[in-house]
Amino acid sequence: MRLIVARCEVAYTGRLNAFLPESIRLLMLKEDGAVLVHGDAGGYKPLNWMTPPTVIAQEEGRLVVRKRAGKSEDRLEIRIAEVLSDVTHDMGEPASLEKDGVERDLQEQLAAQPEALGEELRLDRREWPTDVGPVDLMCKDAAGEWVAVEIKRIGTIEAVEQLTRYLGFIREDPAKSACRGVLAAQTIKPQAVALAESRGIRCVEVDLAILRGEREPDLTLFAA
Repeated sequence: MRLIVARCEVAYTGRLNAFLPESIRLLMLKEDGAVLVHGDAGGYKPLNWMTPPTVIAQEEGRLVVRKRAGKSEDRLEIRIAEVLSDVTHDMGEPASLEKDGVERDLQEQLAAQPEALGEELRLDRREWPTDVGPVDLMCKDAAGEWVAVEIKRIGTIEAVEQLTRYLGFIREDPAKSACRGVLAAQTIKPQAVALAESRGIRCVEVDLAILRGEREPDLTLFAA
């Protein structure tokens, strides 16, 4: 991974246009072709980014990142006025994220019985890959539409944000543009429910003991 701290301005053109005026920013250039532009505020979210596959060209005082998007091309042009730091690190082989025991067991049980999420669903694949991480369960509903399911022990605002990122990537595919999101957890925070509802994400509280058949079902549903 290459990390550049530089005073720069950033212009994004393609499906939309965006411009970041000159300021000091962190540029992350990943081995897989992803490019992220971060400021020193805004939490973990980049100010602008480009997902792989990309083509990166470096010229004097400028980085240009290109990506084909159907018949058009997205372009991220970074004009560098001053480089404060430029280092490259070998990150080695990535280790996969390991879920805790409860999340892993919930995923296994819901993969075997996705209808426990309160609607007729058919599992397509577990750990469905995206450029921003794997979706726990990718399913299809009774109408044949895609449904992305994120599974947590405790559903928080961060879990809603994570599922939102997955949906953003998935919906870039025209065949999956209507993909819906479902957040499943043993407990879901009220703030997370409110945020999910505002984004059209359905929340379902599930009980591992019920899924295992150890006691009678008593699902709590929050309909978005």
